[in-house]
Amino acid sequence: MSEIKFCENNFNFGTEDVMKKLKENFSGANVSSEPCLGYCGDCSVGPYALVNDELIQADTSEELYEKIKSMI
Repeated sequence: MSEIKFCENNFNFGTEDVMKKLKENFSGANVSSEPCLGYCGDCSVGPYALVNDELIQADTSEELYEKIKSMI
C-alpha cells in the first residue's frame, strides 16, 4: 500500500485538490496531510508530496497528480 503525505503549507499550489482526488480514486492508498513535512525550501517553490517517503515534485498540481498516480 502506498503512503502519500502532503504539507498543508503547500496547499496554495493546488495540492489539496490532488490529495482529494487521490483519496477518491485510490482508496487503498494511505493519503494524509500534516502541518509541516520539513521540506520548506521545496514547499515554497512548487507542488510536492512524499510518496513512501520519497520526495516527488512537479511544475503543476496536475503534473504532480499524474506522477503520483503512476507510482501507486
